[in-house]
Amino acid sequence: MLALKETNPELAEAVDLHLALFDLQRRLLPRIPLPVLDLTPEQMATHQARGLAVLTFDSIPVEVTDLRLLLRQTADVLHRFGMLEVDDFTRVQALGRDTGLLAQICDWFERSVERHAPSSRRAGGTTEEAPETGMLDYVIALAMKPYLTRCAEILQPRQELALWMHGHCALCGGEPDLAVITPAAERHLICGQCSLHWNFEPLTCPFCGNGSRAKTTSFATANGRYRVYGCDVCRRYLKAYDARTAPRAVMPMVDGVATLPLDAAAQQRGYSG
Repeated sequence: MLALKETNPELAEAVDLHLALFDLQRRLLPRIPLPVLDLTPEQMATHQARGLAVLTFDSIPVEVTDLRLLLRQTADVLHRFGMLEVDDFTRVQALGRDTGLLAQICDWFERSVERHAPSSRRAGGTTEEAPETGMLDYVIALAMKPYLTRCAEILQPRQELALWMHGHCALCGGEPDLAVITPAAERHLICGQCSLHWNFEPLTCPFCGNGSRAKTTSFATANGRYRVYGCDVCRRYLKAYDARTAPRAVMPMVDGVATLPLDAAAQQRGYSG
């Protein structure tokens, strides 16, 4: 990360922000127990057919005291790096002490899952845009990531996951924020909320379903280690780690930070993450 900051000094603060957030989540993760996801193959098949995430809020092993602390610490970090305005910072700090915290977290989670429900889709099959919920949802998502990551550890080995063909996460309904190109030349999406991996069509946009090569823009770093796929239909982009000749497996946190220059390049071309 030091080399990244030296070669891209304009991104030094963003790198430090990501590292600080990762450190908070990393310290909590070992204390979170593994959940119980009692899903039969038939239930998994039903969720796949309907495109509905399998996790319920009651299955997440949340310890309220730890969650309150992590929520406030996350707000502290974001505020320190200028990512959270005073009003939003005050709201998050108050939420961290509110007796209704779990109800608010549950509402955030259910909105994440239900945005892919059939009733939320337009006639053409795409998902309705969710209402703007501001920075509060962003902070909640960061604080909930270690809990959802533990849940993903249970679902990841399930053979039925190979049947999941949707652009959103099978576990929590989150969107991918990174992909990995495997040595077998498959593209696996990685959920930005829980880090679950799943196979997906190599050139199809996971956000809108565009599969036209003519309407897809792709560019890579000089060494070919990282790529960006930009959709010229919905104007979204997705970064990817090319593991075909890489010396290690994908590391979502490390590779997410290492590709910050690609975020800037994609946004300069008019794409959004």
